[in-house]
Amino acid sequence: MSTKSKRSGWKVFLTPGWVITTLLVIAFSYLAFTVLSPWQLGKDHAIVVQNEHVDKAFAQDPSNYTEVFDEHGAIKGDREWQRVRITGQYLPQKEVLLRMRPVESGPSYQSLVPFHIDGGPVVLINRGFEATAAGEAPNIPTAPSGKVTLVAHARSNEKKPDKAPMQADGYQQVYGINTQQVGELTGTQLGEDYLQISSDEPGALTPIPIPKQDRGNHLSYGFQWIAFGLMAPLGLGYFIFSEVRERRRVREEESEMSDPTTDAPETPAPQAAPSRSRYGTKHPTSGQNRGFDARRDNF
Repeated sequence: MSTKSKRSGWKVFLTPGWVITTLLVIAFSYLAFTVLSPWQLGKDHAIVVQNEHVDKAFAQDPSNYTEVFDEHGAIKGDREWQRVRITGQYLPQKEVLLRMRPVESGPSYQSLVPFHIDGGPVVLINRGFEATAAGEAPNIPTAPSGKVTLVAHARSNEKKPDKAPMQADGYQQVYGINTQQVGELTGTQLGEDYLQISSDEPGALTPIPIPKQDRGNHLSYGFQWIAFGLMAPLGLGYFIFSEVRERRRVREEESEMSDPTTDAPETPAPQAAPSRSRYGTKHPTSGQNRGFDARRDNF
């Protein structure tokens, strides 16, 4: 018998392997429920909210500039993409191009032109884009002069790009739509946020597509993490059940083998071997000397 005592009951699971496995399962399920699943479901929710917001902004009638922007030219509240109707004139001599911003999977330049609103501030207008071939100089139609009325979408200002502006092909060119940077280049005091022109408006180029985001698989991924978080402890429970069942089976087999009352199969008694004498073999059944009888018969 082994000198090492066997673990019994639930003590068999108090080993480093089982303890570490249990802790890993608990940690994984916790992360699946509190981090991974909310992360994917949150991304799906944000896309849905953004799409609904854009749809709502397009459904509303255009508003006056002062209803959407404050005195600093910043968008009020969550009114980005709200359509705004303004009247004034472009300042085409202060045009700046946005470079290295592909639209519809092709190289293009976007035209950024200050616009002086009648009786109001100067705002930056994104007129849209003109596609171009790689290495080809931009050929941008000039913005119209004189007073015009147009409808554009309110857009939030971008952060200042890391790359400095450059002068190329007769244009000041920038790597981001930052009104402070464009204002410094053109010597113009611009509003904090800018406007993106709608299609078929005076001075519009090829309109920039409205970002209607695809929901993708974020919703299904979120539900999958919930399922994984449930399956992990269930799997651990199955392995524990299998271990308990296997140990019970081994104990029952050992108990049967060590039970003295267990009936053993009967062994048949061995038959007596025939004895030999000087006259021949004496069969235990007849008591006669068959060797003697044989010699007698020969006489």
